[in-house]
Amino acid sequence: MNLQFIGATGTVTGSKYLVSNGSQKFLVDCGLFQGLKQLRLRNWNPLPFKPSEIQNVLLTHAHIDHTGYIPLLVKNGFRGKIFCSLGTEELCKILLPDSGFLQEEDAHFANKHGFSKHKPALPLYTMKDAEEALKYFHPLEFDKDYNLGSDFTFRLRPAGHILGASTIQLRNGKTTLLFSGDLGRPHDIIMKPPEIIDETDYLVIESTYGDRLHSTIDPKEELAEVINRTAHRGGVVIIPSFAVGRAQAVMYLIYQLKNEKKIPDLPVFLDSPMARDVTSLYCEFSDEHRLSHAECENMCRNVKITNTPDDSKQIDLNNTPKIIITASGMATGGRVVHHLKTFVSDKRNTVFFTGFQAAGTRGEALVHGVDKIKIHGEYYPVQAEVVLQESLSAHSDYNETLEWLSHFKRPPKEVFITHGEPLQADALRSKIQEKFGWNCEVPEYLETVNLT
Repeated sequence: MNLQFIGATGTVTGSKYLVSNGSQKFLVDCGLFQGLKQLRLRNWNPLPFKPSEIQNVLLTHAHIDHTGYIPLLVKNGFRGKIFCSLGTEELCKILLPDSGFLQEEDAHFANKHGFSKHKPALPLYTMKDAEEALKYFHPLEFDKDYNLGSDFTFRLRPAGHILGASTIQLRNGKTTLLFSGDLGRPHDIIMKPPEIIDETDYLVIESTYGDRLHSTIDPKEELAEVINRTAHRGGVVIIPSFAVGRAQAVMYLIYQLKNEKKIPDLPVFLDSPMARDVTSLYCEFSDEHRLSHAECENMCRNVKITNTPDDSKQIDLNNTPKIIITASGMATGGRVVHHLKTFVSDKRNTVFFTGFQAAGTRGEALVHGVDKIKIHGEYYPVQAEVVLQESLSAHSDYNETLEWLSHFKRPPKEVFITHGEPLQADALRSKIQEKFGWNCEVPEYLETVNLT
């Protein structure tokens, strides 16, 4: 069995792993590169294989950095089956067409305003391409063994993190290979903890927070302080939020704070059709999270949902105190950039980030204190307060990851550390070796290893 790392090496995006055994080839995850331009350009480069040669794709979860390349894979010849959990399929029905739509919109905007070097600017794929790709999805249940043909079997096991998130355990004869995907946290506000796994021969594990511990500050109290401080200034709180998971956690906390009368009764806007659609799924997959059906319904009633672009524009017509929850979580695109254009230059306002900001994103630039940001070819001065809260992260920190690994009954033959910036990946390598004495490697982009 050979394993090639086609993404998520030296970065937290672009997750793709090619597993092969002779003529049998399949992918685990199929994500887009995001962030730095040199990473995003990889999305346009030919893959080191023909998409038509891939028999199957296995998905750990629905986030675009793990699934966003699928429409292009299908467009370029893939005709196999895409296996994932039921929750992941439902989320991909929302996320993938939205990804295609946003790319079409970005290309249209670039052509209209002439700030692209390409004439014309083209989308990587379209909304129609994404909808076509959904025809190849085959949802499966957790904790059952499935046959991939030849000697390969696999099993999906709950990973926490977001709805539908899975670890994937592959077996080829006597050899097992485990992909952690993105590991959730044991005490997440909404999601249940990742399922314990006690053995594997080889392990591919994420390292997003490989060098950091999450804050022990109560996220609800921290959010209350930010909202109260901004409201006292007469300002607006903009919360760039991942539409899957993070938006729902923020909504739930604000609902609790209002109930407890710890914040003013400000209008709260959920300005993300995607987040709206995702939130509705929480009632359908109640066995995967901690919220009751009533709690799901109540947190939705607490917000004003904007559906159309015109509804979104109406929010920006005045600077009265309000809370805007909007995508994307790293301020790379979507409706959040239009709100930033309106509000980021006013010192009364706050931009409140609630999770990891990848290198090269607007979010990363803002939390590192830039004095201006570029949006749609123009620069806007940054006068608003910028706050980064990491206690709401849906990724395990290094202690939580080590705790999850401590349940292994025997050392894996090799641990491959991926899905992290270079410092984070190497830090987790060092911590695993120090604590357990296991063999660890931080693989390079396109590196191939033989698993025996």
